[in-house]
Amino acid sequence: MTTGSHETTTPRPPALRLERGSVHDEACPSFQGAVELVGRRWTGAILFAASRGARRFGEYRVVIAGISDRLLAQRLKELEAEGLIARSVIPSTPVQVRYELAPDGQALIAALQPLAQWSARRLRRVG
Repeated sequence: MTTGSHETTTPRPPALRLERGSVHDEACPSFQGAVELVGRRWTGAILFAASRGARRFGEYRVVIAGISDRLLAQRLKELEAEGLIARSVIPSTPVQVRYELAPDGQALIAALQPLAQWSARRLRRVG
């Protein structure tokens, strides 16, 4: 029992409505996995280069200044394993290897467009 004291309560914000497959769905770890995949060093640059037409290993090296051959090869293998980059071997002399965005990679680039636009707006505002 209280004597003369008034308890005040801060109104709580409405509870988040958790939607399956959304960033708010605590049971859905796929969002975190996607962010970690895209956030790996050089991954964004490689996907961007592929979306701009890079096909051969040397073209990626030229477009992505500063990446080592070893790391580029490693990232291309990872992105191929994730189904984002398709690798094809052309039997010629010498053998040619080409990389391009797989359908999932194209879908990812499309999904990242709003983020790129947000980032450009923020950079203009902050920078």
